[in-house]
Amino acid sequence: MSAPTPVAADRREKLLASIDLLPPFSPVLAKVMASLANEDVSFAQLATLIENDTVLAGTILRVVNSPLYGRRATVNSVRHALSIVGMVKIRNLVLGLSVTRRWATARVPRRWSARLFNLHALACGVMADLIVLHAPAPYAEGAFAAGLLHDIGRLLTAIAIPEDFEKLHQAAEREATPMRLLETEWLGVSHAEVSGWILERWNLPMPIREAVTYHHAPEQAAGGALHLAHVVQTADRYVTRLGYTLEPPPADADVKARDAPGRFGLEEVAHAMGPSFQEEFDALRAVL
Repeated sequence: MSAPTPVAADRREKLLASIDLLPPFSPVLAKVMASLANEDVSFAQLATLIENDTVLAGTILRVVNSPLYGRRATVNSVRHALSIVGMVKIRNLVLGLSVTRRWATARVPRRWSARLFNLHALACGVMADLIVLHAPAPYAEGAFAAGLLHDIGRLLTAIAIPEDFEKLHQAAEREATPMRLLETEWLGVSHAEVSGWILERWNLPMPIREAVTYHHAPEQAAGGALHLAHVVQTADRYVTRLGYTLEPPPADADVKARDAPGRFGLEEVAHAMGPSFQEEFDALRAVL
């Protein structure tokens, strides 16, 4: 691949300088992000933060009381939900619901669909989290976050350089080519790299940052060994085939590549998790 043109290099620098344009975190989301970065967040602290956000607390209780968890008795408090579902699951719920709510407030160009972006991100997070239940991927606790945040570089592109995003989208349609295959030529950088920059700025753990940065090239993440990036790639492919995607599923050679058997048996795990994925995803999508 040729080096980025001066125009593309300028766009790259503009993206790097624009990370703070992303919608700011709420207090509870900031604390959840801190917990991902290994800062100590207690059960009581997390419960109190969620309770102070009445919309978020109500949404979480709706999910916990849905058929997904099969509770016979109603769960009527956040602390009760935490004790039943567990810190990690509630953290993932808070992350998924809060982040998608924040993303929906961003000012974006006409061709951007906040709804499709949120559905793709949430679906990828759910599937990644299910895959690591049955695959020995390192840093499994970061699977949901990595899946949820893997394409955030696309959102920043749409916010920071909307006219260039529109032109890139048009070029992809004109050439019948996935946008990601044209990004480096047009922008001087891929959306995966931009996503990695953002997570570095947010001080998220290295395994999550690597999984996001290399989700289209996971072999580069750990010298070919199983990495969380393989999980995110598999989840991304699976939910894209289901139609949860910002752009039409790619055709011809790229489809064949997506249908090819993956390494480490992750495609088979994803397929086996299909019914569980649909149940969990539908429960979350209903409250978006």
